[in-house]
Amino acid sequence: MNLKKRIDLMVRLGEHILAGDELLEAWMSRTFHTNRWFTLENQKESIQAIANRFLNRTNLERWTSEYGLEPNQPKSVGLILAGNIPMVGFHDVLSTFIAGHQAQVKLSDKDPFVMKYLFDLLIKFDPSAEPYFRVVDKLKDFKAVIATGSNNTARYFNAYFKHVPNIIRANRTSIAIIDGQETEEDVQALGQDIFRYYGLGCRNVSKLYVPESYDFQFLLEELHSFKSIVLNDKYKNNFDYNYALFEINRTPYINNGCLLLIEDSSLHSRIASLHFEFYKDEKELEHKLDAVKGELQCRVSRTGEGSNIPFGKAQEPELWDYADGVDTLSFLSSI
Repeated sequence: MNLKKRIDLMVRLGEHILAGDELLEAWMSRTFHTNRWFTLENQKESIQAIANRFLNRTNLERWTSEYGLEPNQPKSVGLILAGNIPMVGFHDVLSTFIAGHQAQVKLSDKDPFVMKYLFDLLIKFDPSAEPYFRVVDKLKDFKAVIATGSNNTARYFNAYFKHVPNIIRANRTSIAIIDGQETEEDVQALGQDIFRYYGLGCRNVSKLYVPESYDFQFLLEELHSFKSIVLNDKYKNNFDYNYALFEINRTPYINNGCLLLIEDSSLHSRIASLHFEFYKDEKELEHKLDAVKGELQCRVSRTGEGSNIPFGKAQEPELWDYADGVDTLSFLSSI
């Protein structure tokens, strides 16, 4: 398949998703019964975003225009997908296909159904696409690998796949910069960055950097509007566990009923909690962030200036917003 046909096929998939598909919803329901973190609401939000931003013809043509993707010799690329939020590995699958390569896909056992159904749809729309999408239990005979996992599994991946071109991703997270001038609308948008997908994604904010002597009352009152998140029993169990842990250990915390804030220098916070750290001025803040930049996926702020993106946009990446800042399509076009 040439590039035009590959784009046409993905656009058709996007149109199909947006038109509605009862069988797709049935697979989402099955996923929810397997993994209670993946609610129907969150799965629908994820796949609608994929259809609108990733499978949009204008975006696809803009994205691919900067790369020499034709002609090429298709190669087998192994993909080991994460499963922390719904459909999180779709960008790797899409990139592999758009680059003209054939994907061997090791699905996460946390999200095993919907992606496979989308592959079946693509093959139904165009049977010549069949070699491009294979779900496997184990990768073999591959020429390159893109693998995502924890810090521990990343070390294993680096050793196991060192003989082929690879992109190996480990744990990353996102932070928010508070300057004290936030409005209600700003904090509501920040809440999306914190709570969307229950905070399980690497693009979710897990830590705040706040000015010295910052008063948290306004922030906590506004974030309380997300209180319905505790209706998810898995989130509520984590909230209760953290609350008990902080009480037993006499860890100072701030509580608004749906989120626990503690002062902590580490970037990664527990589910249903959020770390914060004070900064004196912009110079000190940038020094702090520069020291951890290799662990960050996103920086969000009120203004969205410089290296930051605006509040509310952390979980809304475009096709050209590459995980870990590594250009996946450039990598795939060069193997």
